Amino acid sequence: MNIKMRLKSLWNKMIYHILSVEDWQNQAPGQPYRGDTLDTEGFIHCTGEVEWLLQVANRFYRANPANFVILCIDPARVQATVQWEAADQHIFPHIYGPLNLDAVVNVVQFPRAVTGQFLMPTELCKA
Repeated sequence: MNIKMRLKSLWNKMIYHILSVEDWQNQAPGQPYRGDTLDTEGFIHCTGEVEWLLQVANRFYRANPANFVILCIDPARVQATVQWEAADQHIFPHIYGPLNLDAVVNVVQFPRAVTGQFLMPTELCKA
């Protein structure tokens, strides 16, 4: 499938963002979410496919002992620009601006095995 067709098929699907429980709990009520990369990289990292959550989490967060959650984001509600861009030979959605909280439709606990490896949350297995 070419990139244009791939983007079209992903455009209106749920997108996901991984963050620590502590960061989510420290989110100021009523304030847009900025994540840890908006100021340093200019966008908030997301993934558009549930199956990529495990790959991303285990690659970037496995060594971090914190508890994590997954924000389930409706891209149609995001007020900032969402751009699908290539990284690591895959296409990922990036949010170029603060994330308005009403775009977050669900927050799911991201479970781990005793080894620290992330496991797919049962709530997202059918997504």
